[in-house]
Amino acid sequence: MNNFNINRRHFMKGASAALALSTFGAYGLDLVNPNRPYRVALIGTGWYGKSDLFRLMQVVPVEVVALCDPDRNQLTEAGKLVAARQKSRKTPKLYGDYRQLLKENEVDIAIVGSPDHWHALQMIDAVKAGAHVYVQKPISVDVLEGEAMVAAARKYGKTVQVGTQRKSTPHLIEAKREIVDKGLLGKIAHVEMYCYYHMRNNGNPPVQAVPDYFDYDMWTGPAPLRPYDGLPHTRWWRTFEEYGNGIVGDMCVHMFDTARWMLNLGWPNRVSSEGGIYVQKEGKSNISDTQTAVFEYNGLNCVWQHRTWGTAPDPEYPWGLTIYGEKGTLRMSTMKYDFTPTDPKAEKLHKDVVYEKEKYPEDLKEDRIELNAAPATRGHMLDFLAAIDKGTKPVADIAEGHISTASCILANLSMKLGRPLSYDPGTKTVLNDPEATALLARNYRGPWNRNMLS
Repeated sequence: MNNFNINRRHFMKGASAALALSTFGAYGLDLVNPNRPYRVALIGTGWYGKSDLFRLMQVVPVEVVALCDPDRNQLTEAGKLVAARQKSRKTPKLYGDYRQLLKENEVDIAIVGSPDHWHALQMIDAVKAGAHVYVQKPISVDVLEGEAMVAAARKYGKTVQVGTQRKSTPHLIEAKREIVDKGLLGKIAHVEMYCYYHMRNNGNPPVQAVPDYFDYDMWTGPAPLRPYDGLPHTRWWRTFEEYGNGIVGDMCVHMFDTARWMLNLGWPNRVSSEGGIYVQKEGKSNISDTQTAVFEYNGLNCVWQHRTWGTAPDPEYPWGLTIYGEKGTLRMSTMKYDFTPTDPKAEKLHKDVVYEKEKYPEDLKEDRIELNAAPATRGHMLDFLAAIDKGTKPVADIAEGHISTASCILANLSMKLGRPLSYDPGTKTVLNDPEATALLARNYRGPWNRNMLS
């Protein structure tokens, strides 16, 4: 088993072993019983970075050797939380610069939980340092960053799993297997994807002094340096194009990735999008509050819609996707699925999310945990570990994460340019569109530069 052979004298027992056994059979027990703990580092100790780390700690023995964050207060608190959870009770080494962390520690697995504008450099540097990587979605803020990330993973022979954990969500796996793959939908010709959450922070905080415990220059890294108007944590950074790709990059990437997985779709033939700031004009936020995007395939369109105002058309499905087939309709979200056949005599199917609260009671004490996503992330981590062990590609391999991420980025570029775009991954250009091709790579702020991606 790679470098982590089973130590049969010390079995990992309980819920994690049961999960591994149910997922992989007898091999699952070997997988979660390595002969030594995985050495793990977390880059970005915010809410979701810690959540990913804690899910990994639940399914396999690890020693968290280091944490990194430019916010010293957040970093110190994360160190205490990790020490309380890990078997050794050791506080990991704490760093403000991820490069120093990678230089000074031998790391088996690096979790990249930083804001989107950091994902590319940190993932690439981690695989260069010899680590396998779990990187949050979207993988990049521009298309050519994603290309560089795929190239680095392949060059250094490392497993890179993307945090698009819908592919490991139990009820969605069932929907794919029992409804889509068995042909209950018949011919599929349309997919709708949508988000109607009021999640676009749109305040007007004043410019202020940077607190001494926060390295704002390091946090900003290669992105443009905005005037500091308060800690960017807890979604404030997501409201700016400087750091990400808006709600399309944040929420559409999940549902588009799910649609591609379920229907075995690769790169779209063409991407088009329209939208802008139509309603919420009063604040600083510069991402769209209303947007539609169309991802075109032969005989099939995947259509995205988001609004950060008003009400959802279907309150039961405020964020999700709907697959339309000639024989029925399948609605899905992180919370459930519903299959409605066109034949009134045929059986309707429904399944709710699995929470696993009884198996993992510590989940109930974790601050801001997404209980509905925890089982999916645990499964995603097991899949990641199995891919490391076998030398195979994980279910959310970096190349698949790149297609989903880049397609969403192309949607935003289409909205800005006012025309459809067709990306050619072979030439890494937008076909017949030099202006759009020039926008596939963002400028980096010094001293960071794009040569660091190679």
